[in-house]
Amino acid sequence: MLKIGITGGIGSGKTTVCKVFELLGIPIFYADTAAKLILKTDPVLKEEILKTFGEKTYSNDGELNRSYLSSIVFNNESELNKLNALVHPTVFRAFDKWLAMHTDAPYIIKEAALLFETESYKMCDLSVLVVSPEASRVRRIIARDGISQDEIVLRMKRQLSDEKKIKLADHILYNDESQLLIPQILALDQQFLNLVSEHDH
Repeated sequence: MLKIGITGGIGSGKTTVCKVFELLGIPIFYADTAAKLILKTDPVLKEEILKTFGEKTYSNDGELNRSYLSSIVFNNESELNKLNALVHPTVFRAFDKWLAMHTDAPYIIKEAALLFETESYKMCDLSVLVVSPEASRVRRIIARDGISQDEIVLRMKRQLSDEKKIKLADHILYNDESQLLIPQILALDQQFLNLVSEHDH
């Protein structure tokens, strides 16, 4: 089965792209959503996180104190690496389990914000990068999350630049108002289906 990784900087429109693939009947694993769920529900991971980041990481009723954890890892590379080292293996395991449930699909998509940063693109057969001009991205994020421009710029800095990602990606989708996005997605879908049928023959 063909495994496609999809990523894009914050506000690039990668979720919209995934929704279109879902309409085409392609199963999608949302790595970041899976990570959030695992942080809430996996007792072993919770234990490790409490040990590493302290009692305040979870409230008494077991809810993750996201703002507290963010404040620790936000500007601290080594703390962030510690968190990623705990969370990513459990997400990879969840992905493997999920894969086993979708063996009848022609191909599947794994959507992850940090596909290149965590090197999880190496576990996919092909990668797709959604790129969008910074001004459009900032507008989208302000409309969606209501956060300040400074906060957005900080978040963007934490991700690899599009220039670096473009070198690593196999396919690029341009979400830039000058090219229609849907025809680009349909063309990619066709390419992936062709690859799958070539492989099966």
